Amino acid sequence: MAALADRAVERSPSVQRSRTRGIRQAREIVEAARRLTRAKGSSFTIQELVNEAGITLRTFYRYFADKDRLLLAVLEEEILAEAARTGAAARRLPDPVARLRFLITSTLESLHRQDADAPHGRPPDIGPRFVTAEHWRLHQLFPDEMARINQPFADLIERELHEAAALGLLSPADPAADSWLVMKLVMSVYHRYAFTTARESLDDTIERLWVFCRAAFNGVRSAPSSPGAEVGPGRH
Repeated sequence: MAALADRAVERSPSVQRSRTRGIRQAREIVEAARRLTRAKGSSFTIQELVNEAGITLRTFYRYFADKDRLLLAVLEEEILAEAARTGAAARRLPDPVARLRFLITSTLESLHRQDADAPHGRPPDIGPRFVTAEHWRLHQLFPDEMARINQPFADLIERELHEAAALGLLSPADPAADSWLVMKLVMSVYHRYAFTTARESLDDTIERLWVFCRAAFNGVRSAPSSPGAEVGPGRH
């Protein structure tokens, strides 16, 4: 699946004859935006962007209609890069249940290092607050694009659910639907802890989330409630 930077070229008839060069230039623009985002969040201007990328305003608008579409591409590149790193790390684990736990918990554990330097010399991650704020803002503007951008994480979960089911380790009801729900659940927890000082410990929440998901994947059903013991909406 082509990234937004690639599709920006495909939408530009003036660069069809030099597609390779066009893709490279579009990606260079996105990388320049990622560098500025790490330094300034989303407050950078288009003029700062073209200066950073070493291009003209005309070149920028050849590929991106506006700053929001550029930020959409930035968010996609970040999510794709993180999914690739997380997926590769998970595959080093011995079984699909261990990999599944890693996939679910590692994204949230990354909140612990949000102010730390990135390991092994790679560039620092874009901050959780930027990711959260831009995620929801851009979702209002580009809901279909954002749904597709988020899909790589769900795909990783689904792969491990299928493998665990094949080995008889878990019994998900519907791996595709379950992986989508897990993605949304992890996303909600991530966004909560990115911006708020929650009463619950992040580590405690991560552990409870994994226990909850594993029980769901095993198809555990609660025992019937005794009369009058039902928990209604809003009760905890």
